[in-house]
Amino acid sequence: MTAGGAKGARGMRRHRYAFVLLGSLQTTLIFTLAAIAVPLPRIGEEFGLERPDLILLSASYGLTFAGLLLFGGRLADRYGGRPALAAGLVVLGAASAAAPFAPGVEALLAARFAQGAAAALVAPAAMAVLRAAAASPATYSRSMATWGGLSVLGATAGNLLSGVISALLSWRWTFAVPLVVPAAALVLLSRLLPRTEPDRSRALDLPGALLATTGVTCASYGFVSTDTRAWSSAGVLVPLLGGTALLAAFLYAERRTPDPLLPPRFLLVERRALALAAIALSACGTAMAFVVLSLHLQQTRGWSPLQTSAAFVPFALALIASGRTAGPLIVRYGARTVTAAGLTVGAAGLALLACTGLDPHTPYAYGLLPGLLLLPAGAAASFGGATVLATEGVPPQRSGLAGGVLNSAMELGPTVLFAVLTLGSDARSLAATGAALVVLAVALLLRHPNHPTGRPPPPTDASRRPIPRSKTLEKGER
Repeated sequence: MTAGGAKGARGMRRHRYAFVLLGSLQTTLIFTLAAIAVPLPRIGEEFGLERPDLILLSASYGLTFAGLLLFGGRLADRYGGRPALAAGLVVLGAASAAAPFAPGVEALLAARFAQGAAAALVAPAAMAVLRAAAASPATYSRSMATWGGLSVLGATAGNLLSGVISALLSWRWTFAVPLVVPAAALVLLSRLLPRTEPDRSRALDLPGALLATTGVTCASYGFVSTDTRAWSSAGVLVPLLGGTALLAAFLYAERRTPDPLLPPRFLLVERRALALAAIALSACGTAMAFVVLSLHLQQTRGWSPLQTSAAFVPFALALIASGRTAGPLIVRYGARTVTAAGLTVGAAGLALLACTGLDPHTPYAYGLLPGLLLLPAGAAASFGGATVLATEGVPPQRSGLAGGVLNSAMELGPTVLFAVLTLGSDARSLAATGAALVVLAVALLLRHPNHPTGRPPPPTDASRRPIPRSKTLEKGER
């Protein structure tokens, strides 16, 4: 092997090790978000909580996670991905160590809020480090194809393992997982992850961070509150309207700051907007299926938490299988095509669950199982393709921003879209979400079909004239 070949092989190995470590962290973040869902009734019994308290406890992690993601992305870009990642892991580990010993709901709430805040720094920092570890843009694109499915894998693992752990041990042990993985990552950080150059020229944009965080948090809490309050109630309207006003002020302020937290046109790149919509809708569909079916199996069919977790094992297997094939499919057919196909397959799974899965007299084998196989297969493909589309063309110095936006879409789907698409009955809600997935798939296919490799075709000879550097970046990246 030549010296160049040996160096390339070492680079690929280092990237592979970095991906395994960072991918484990991304999976753990979403595991931590989802792990509270199944044991939530037992937590309520132990602490004597009413339904509104349970809703707040369930949403606490996601509220700070979604609200602080943009600021976390800016911190990762300004101070470097690896230092930001280390800081986030320390906070995540400390909060996860405190959660199992919470003497009451107040302490548990504080721990969950802290976990979400730490996750908002870890998630974009991990993407920034992964970008630095990639040996080439093609390697990074292949990594993104797999990265997209890690979040839904984490959610699936959270729902599965939390039921098993709660049944065999205690709900408190579910918080041990997000303690172990960050601790191991801190030990391996300097060995497996490359150094990342900070960009101290970037301002923190604290006014923008404050407006974005409070706006997203208030609006998300308003949508979450619709589970226990009417849309016209003050408990829903006040946070919704307040959050909307704060987000409008954020967008206004961002247009006038020289170094905005979120460049106004970043989201207006067409393929990125469609990709983020696909991520949000797919996250909404999988979250809705978990919630609806978990309640149906336990409350209507009388299944135990352990039986309910076992029912989702095929879901996890289909998710893993589809995630492994998403990368090669994207290389062959293009990210846009794979995303649209995944949305369509996921919609078919939701339609089957709406039609047959909620009938208590329908056997599991042909009432629930087909939908539980199609939905994750489609979700993994759509997540992978949409992640490639959303990160394509983003310069390295904005990797943290891209990570923050991606995870924001992932978090807002199960809160905002879930509330909007809840239509009174579980079957109608599942069907409406499936219909939205189909509409988005059609929109993706109708807009500028992509090259089979997922990249635009090479320029013709007539187009190879010099182009000023300011015009080589797409409008949304300036």
